[in-house]
Amino acid sequence: MKEELSILVKAQYPLIYLVTPEEERAEQEIAKIAQSSTQHQRVFMWTMTQGMVEYGQSHGQSRQQPQHNTISPEAAIQWTIQQREPGIFIFKDLHDFITGAGVKRALRDAIASFKGTEKIILLMSPLQEVPLELEKEVVVMDFPLPDMAELNQVLSKQLNQTKTRRTSTEVREKLLKAALGLTRDEAEKVYRKAHVKAGRLTQEEVDIILSEKKQLIRRNGILEYIEEDETIDSIGGLEELKKWLKQRSGAFTERAREYGLPQPKGMLILGVPGCGKSLIAKTTSRLWGLPILRLDMGRIYDGSMVGRSEANLRNALKTAESISPAILFIDEIDKSFAGGTGSSDSDGGTSSRIFGSFLTWMQEKTSPVFVMATANRIERLPGEFLRKGRFDEIFFVDLPTPEERQDIFRIHLSKRREDISRFDLDQLAKMSEGFSGAEIEQALIAAMYEAFAQDREFTQLDIIAALKATLPLSRTMTEQVTALRDWARQRARPAASSTAEYQRLEF
Repeated sequence: MKEELSILVKAQYPLIYLVTPEEERAEQEIAKIAQSSTQHQRVFMWTMTQGMVEYGQSHGQSRQQPQHNTISPEAAIQWTIQQREPGIFIFKDLHDFITGAGVKRALRDAIASFKGTEKIILLMSPLQEVPLELEKEVVVMDFPLPDMAELNQVLSKQLNQTKTRRTSTEVREKLLKAALGLTRDEAEKVYRKAHVKAGRLTQEEVDIILSEKKQLIRRNGILEYIEEDETIDSIGGLEELKKWLKQRSGAFTERAREYGLPQPKGMLILGVPGCGKSLIAKTTSRLWGLPILRLDMGRIYDGSMVGRSEANLRNALKTAESISPAILFIDEIDKSFAGGTGSSDSDGGTSSRIFGSFLTWMQEKTSPVFVMATANRIERLPGEFLRKGRFDEIFFVDLPTPEERQDIFRIHLSKRREDISRFDLDQLAKMSEGFSGAEIEQALIAAMYEAFAQDREFTQLDIIAALKATLPLSRTMTEQVTALRDWARQRARPAASSTAEYQRLEF
């Protein structure tokens, strides 16, 4: 991306919008580009507090007093037009003013006057705000976060300052990978924090560095960092799905790249509510050793300003990419994108644009972000979403079979009592026909509450009574379950080998 910025400057693109929170790092890169140009362009910076000043390559200090009467953005842009020498004019945080009629007109005047002059206006901001009038004139770029090489410089500096003994290549790599996705300043601070807290920088301090990533997610507000204590073995049944996931547990390693394997894109898990779809997604994080981020689509939509929802989605996806490899989890995606292709009447087309942006990102992303999505109502998902290539695999999670129900009872009973030999799992499995895993757990909890209220230990009969008192969703939503099975029979892969033929249950 830095090479692309250099090419745009040398090609004399008059208006460039650089999206970045790292002003100092970006300024240094722009100064290098200016010095390497044939005309040795001078670099000026504008802020609303100081006006236009010339950038000094030494420590980012200004070499001159602010230019007279350049505090207002319109005056500063007019000043750039009057300059005769080649130059790069950096405007910081102009997004707060760019929608004003005067600023838009001044920028368009500057673009027209810059032709053949090697003068460039570069807008630098952590937020992207491009008015319609300038869309055809501006090139928008994201300034990349520090790569491993840059972070290695930061780590080496911290190790030298703390006089830490030489670390092994393996430990250094883990410390660097843990900091991927942080800005240079954030990396410096978290390495110092780890050293202050532990008095060293070793493999054990990786968790301290990862905690900074969690703060990054919390600040985003749209993504949620999920921590799951359960392992994938705590889920009953679904052996085909588990096998598929375990085969790909090393899919994001360098060894997989050297073998020639592409990075997995994602998977869609369809099924009856309460059958473990969300838990599978969460426990995959521990299986693969990757952070999992929940994308809350409800927080994406913001009607306060046109384009804000799209910006929210871009920022969320950018954050996920910045800490990759990672898992991006979208629960009940059928509710998030229901009617996404025909939303012009209800929300001015916002849902349609969000849906289109997300599809494009899924198709074109090169970063190792694995999308795990769950859905209950397949008819609500637009057809484009299910096209081959969006996901590596679409799994269908059916209601558990008798064997799987035994397994589910065994898991939940073992969590609550050490000795479960007094329970007849075969009978419980028969009595719970048509129950989902979540409904089985709730029936067990209800039985425990009943016994607890009577100050005694719960029994087999308590569980059977709770099962009889429960009307499972499979009976209240028979039509929906049947329709989902009919759709999945030819279009999805069964999550459990025992349900390969999608046996129909009579409710």
